[in-house]
Amino acid sequence: QNETGRDLPEWLKRPRNETGNKVTVVLGAQWGDEGKGKVVDLLATESDLVCRCQGGNNAGHTVVVEGKEYDFHLLPSGIINPKSICVIGNGVVIHLPGLFEEAENNEKKGLKGWEKRLIVSDRAHLVFDFHQVVDGIQETQRQATEGKIIGTTKKGIGPTYASKASRTGLRVCDLLGDFKEFSTKFKNLVKQYQSMYSSLTVDTESQLKKLKEYGERLRPMVRDGVYYMYEALHGPPKKILVEGANAALLDIDFGTYPFVTSSNCTVGGACTGLGIPPLNIGEVYGVSKAYTTRVGIGAFPTEQLNVTGELLQTRGHEVGVTTGRKRRCGWLDLVILRYAHMINGFTAIALTKLDILDVLDEIKVGVAYKINGKRIPHFPADMELLHKVEVEYETFPGWKSDTSAARKWNNLPQKAQNYIRFVENHIGVPIKWVGVGKSRECMIQMF
Repeated sequence: QNETGRDLPEWLKRPRNETGNKVTVVLGAQWGDEGKGKVVDLLATESDLVCRCQGGNNAGHTVVVEGKEYDFHLLPSGIINPKSICVIGNGVVIHLPGLFEEAENNEKKGLKGWEKRLIVSDRAHLVFDFHQVVDGIQETQRQATEGKIIGTTKKGIGPTYASKASRTGLRVCDLLGDFKEFSTKFKNLVKQYQSMYSSLTVDTESQLKKLKEYGERLRPMVRDGVYYMYEALHGPPKKILVEGANAALLDIDFGTYPFVTSSNCTVGGACTGLGIPPLNIGEVYGVSKAYTTRVGIGAFPTEQLNVTGELLQTRGHEVGVTTGRKRRCGWLDLVILRYAHMINGFTAIALTKLDILDVLDEIKVGVAYKINGKRIPHFPADMELLHKVEVEYETFPGWKSDTSAARKWNNLPQKAQNYIRFVENHIGVPIKWVGVGKSRECMIQMF
């Protein structure tokens, strides 16, 4: 009996079994494009399960394997590992034409057997072509009314999450259920959008015909995602990896709103986007460049609109994988990294593209924001305020030598080591990897 006098059932008397397998989560710690794909790829080689939990084909990860460049947008980048199963969770929004086109493009480069290794949650929402058209119309309207755009990828992600929140969205399970019912709901959704956007034309019948075909191709991959993840967590030991898309400062709640994406790309998204409890979250790895980049518009305190910014842009080939847009570049901002850590609780960090800084005479790091000469202790929510902050910098001498051949910590010049140690101490999170180039081998593991 316990102290209340209640007789405990047998199963409660046994020592509480382990919580099950832990998942490792990889998240962007800045504004995206930090090189998460590379870290995921490194970990995916030994993972049994690689999962996406949010976003859609607005993400862009490039992974180089044996000299071949693969581009992933919707597929988890673990799909190139023939031994791992990939999961597209309920929190992801799926554009079916985009999914199949991406798979075919990567097949041409040598991707094999992906259909057998992809699991799609039946609760995931669908992105339709008209969502993408509406995304474009909305951007045009923003330009006309506010004189500024958000800079979305026009992949229909925002409108789809809006449909989801307004409870008119359609899910994978709807597509695979009674098609007559699905067709009715689809037509109603089209009507709803047409009443808001008079210029929107949709060939409903041809769309439905295509969707039916895609649905049949998808059917063998679809599972109940919650049950699937539960079994994976509580079955035999498995290495499970969750691949975050986008990044902390693009998070719908914590990012530089409104210049953000429409999902939670911080650690909570892994739980809600796959249906897994916080108890099963293990390592949380944050990925950051050794400098900062941003695509689209919005505040960017450490931006360098000068030769340094141009140098980072050209040396770092800073052009978006999904959009082909030039990225804005600036110094590493530790205020941002500390903020991302407050939300995500990183257990370690990967610092990528250190080699891009090789030629600089001096390197600056943003350590605090000031308003009217006074340090502010937090990252401002208000964009007007963020535009006004003055950045306090710490300056380091450059190492002026090529780090791209370094494979161990000891191979790095002392000044580069000092830079890394400073970043680590300032954020209070150990740096586990340092990236000095494009391929797998260029990630120096520190511990």
